[in-house]
Amino acid sequence: MLNLNLGHESDEALIVRTAWLYYMDGLTQEATAKRLGLPRTRVVRLLSEARNRGLVSITIQQDSIRDLEIEAELARQYGLDFCLATPPTGLPRRERDAALVEAQGLLARRAVGSLAANLLKGKLLGGHPLTVGVSWGRTLEQMALHLGGVRNPKAQFVSLMGSLTRNSASNPFEVVQALAARTGGEGHFLPVPFVADTEADREVLMSQRSVDDALTLACSADLYLISVGELAETASLRQQEMISAAELASVRAMGAVCDALGLFFNSNGQPVQHEVARRTLAIDLERLRGRDVVLLAAGIPKTEAINGLLRTGLVKGLVIDGDAARLLINRVQPAAGNGRSSRRGGPSDLSTTSAPVAPRTPRGTPPRRA
Repeated sequence: MLNLNLGHESDEALIVRTAWLYYMDGLTQEATAKRLGLPRTRVVRLLSEARNRGLVSITIQQDSIRDLEIEAELARQYGLDFCLATPPTGLPRRERDAALVEAQGLLARRAVGSLAANLLKGKLLGGHPLTVGVSWGRTLEQMALHLGGVRNPKAQFVSLMGSLTRNSASNPFEVVQALAARTGGEGHFLPVPFVADTEADREVLMSQRSVDDALTLACSADLYLISVGELAETASLRQQEMISAAELASVRAMGAVCDALGLFFNSNGQPVQHEVARRTLAIDLERLRGRDVVLLAAGIPKTEAINGLLRTGLVKGLVIDGDAARLLINRVQPAAGNGRSSRRGGPSDLSTTSAPVAPRTPRGTPPRRA
């Protein structure tokens, strides 16, 4: 079970979430404490404070309940250990208005990056050894920029993919170095391109000792933070000119809706075999199945891509912006074949803004080779 580590947050930030997990999601005090990374005594105190403030009587304060309800439903539908969603931006969703879409995307990336940084901070506190595998993307860049107030010299951050791209703050090398600098930890990267010119070139590059060492470390990571790309002209793969317009059109024609770590997937989460994927230098995504993989996803245009990747069953945790989460919840069907069954009852009625509650008595694997 991939749990949160929110012990560093204030009581103010935790009261509603603790009350939701206990009263609405049906967790015991012990399970609630484990999910949030808190001592059980603190959970008891938070629940008491929630009742004293009147947050728990007949309803949980409705300003926050819909966001928590959406988180719980997305986690249930996709078989996730957890989902964290930011508040929606409130911008109108006019898909043809490029300026609004870009503005929403920027706000979403910053919000998701901040929320993910808080999640990572909880894992890093205490100074215990932690190895984190990192992919790339503008949202991961925002996570690195927002991470602060934590030092952990025993932390290691390692790229999950080739790190030599065009100059960009969101490439794997820059993200890993930023995380290492902000925590006092170590940064490790793959000193090769993400996409080789030919399959033969990939074989040569993958045989290098430096690549082997980095991928060996990546395969033994404790936590993986990845992103997902939508297959559009605005996607990072195209913006960084890692694939051509013709290659993009070709992979879309084969039914792909998203890419992650150099692999393509359709809307059902099934892999799409394309020539470009055979030239990428990255950890074998299948080797992450069953591991603690968290997806950072932001932006309305990525909704279809997020659905496709979540349906692979490779992801255990999701950090998503509120606008995309609302679009996703309206279109999602239970993920099939992900090997991770739903652990709770039927779908919630998401049309309500409050819900009745009855207060109760507190109770390492080697890397792939070409």
